[in-house]
Amino acid sequence: MNNGYDALVSLTRGGIVESMHFGAFAVVDADGYLLASGGNPDLVTFPRSSMKPFQLLPFLEADGPARFSLDEEEVAIMCASHTGTDEHVRVIKSIHAKVGLQEENLHCGFHWPSDKETSFEMRKRGEIPTPYRHNCSGKHSGMLAMAKVLHAPMENYLEMSSPVQKGILKKVADFCELPPESLIVGTDGCSAPVFAMPLRNFAHATAKLANPEMLGEKQAKACLTATKAMRAYPTMVAGPGQLDTVLMEVMAGKVFSKGGAEGYQMIGVMPNVLAKYPKGLGIAMKFSDGDSSRRATSALTVALLSALGFEEEMKLEAFKKFNAPILHNSRGLEIGEIKVTQAVNL
Repeated sequence: MNNGYDALVSLTRGGIVESMHFGAFAVVDADGYLLASGGNPDLVTFPRSSMKPFQLLPFLEADGPARFSLDEEEVAIMCASHTGTDEHVRVIKSIHAKVGLQEENLHCGFHWPSDKETSFEMRKRGEIPTPYRHNCSGKHSGMLAMAKVLHAPMENYLEMSSPVQKGILKKVADFCELPPESLIVGTDGCSAPVFAMPLRNFAHATAKLANPEMLGEKQAKACLTATKAMRAYPTMVAGPGQLDTVLMEVMAGKVFSKGGAEGYQMIGVMPNVLAKYPKGLGIAMKFSDGDSSRRATSALTVALLSALGFEEEMKLEAFKKFNAPILHNSRGLEIGEIKVTQAVNL
């Protein structure tokens, strides 16, 4: 084990290992039982954007969508790391019109869309990116809407002194069943606070998000609102061809999925989907090298979901690019393979 990480995913060439991804993962049920793990399940790390559905929960518990007449598509993009397409911008602008926000209220910064076609078309038009195109603009719009609900200043909505961030910290800590002061506070790429906690605790939080039956009525309703919106509008959660979007599409409502930067991924399996685990499950994984291509994340996702009994879904043509164990070069020649090096038993 390397600083809490195990060698989990290997790439071979010429019959020998050429590259290795070190990672850790935890699979936990809604009661908090650790069902499977690799590396150190108590590894403390930042979920990054995998935390977004939890960051929205205080707004949902305050009946924010009803206050501003927001629909499921708009709730979904508040949980998103979207790819900046015109459709994503349309939904963000709709939220802003309903809530009474301006683009300059967003403190997420800006970058070119990760959707290549959108970025190309923008350059052809001579259009420069704005905060609406930022992958976290939905999350920030939700935080600003919460500031409106709380009658709190919007200027400092990202500061830990803001009631918006205080409420998020408490909510995340409650779901992870940890004291708020034990969560390490960092700054995300979009300038919002992000909190670090053990993988096991975040996987448990994800399982409770999937199955909130043990929570209070208001909390349970908020959880169901978030996960239902994500599963109903997977393109809003990421974008065309992205892992989270395609996974939720092929799983047809059985899971919700949210990736985070630097090799983090969470997946929630809904209750009453698996006979062996009828209460649902939470999965959290992290790769130490950041897994920028998402190849290790994809391989481990396939291995875990196949072990749970979703082999057919993992073999669907629509999911082919994420389940490609045989490596090919640009001429289509077989040159090696990518595989999970640990047996996964669930």
